Amino acid sequence: MLDSVLFALFLPCLGMSSIFIVYMCLLWYTTTPSYNNRGGGSDGTPPIKPVTDKGLSPLDLEKIPKITGKELVAPTECAVCLDEIDNEQPARLVPGCNHAFHVQCADTWLSKHPLCPLCRSKLDPQILNSESPC
Repeated sequence: MLDSVLFALFLPCLGMSSIFIVYMCLLWYTTTPSYNNRGGGSDGTPPIKPVTDKGLSPLDLEKIPKITGKELVAPTECAVCLDEIDNEQPARLVPGCNHAFHVQCADTWLSKHPLCPLCRSKLDPQILNSESPC
């Protein structure tokens, strides 16, 4: 009788221990940089995100039309800094999607990313070279 009670207690403990060991091995396997495919270094350094997009040049930035806040038809909130574009403040109107941002905010963003900060549409060189926005 005592043997069956000990066996009934020992078997679940053995099962839980084996599940715990398998879990710890899987956790170790997935977090070790040399075994995963994330590109991290063997010394445990995190992977570096590759830079794929280059921003616009200052010449391209000057091709993007400037307007004032009172000329805006759409919402007057700059999606980069989340402030309102006042009536007298200059704003850039992104060609193609017609989203507007403060000039400084747009220039800072677009010099690093060739995408609209709001809708993420790509600014093609053809759009920038055309005389009128699409």
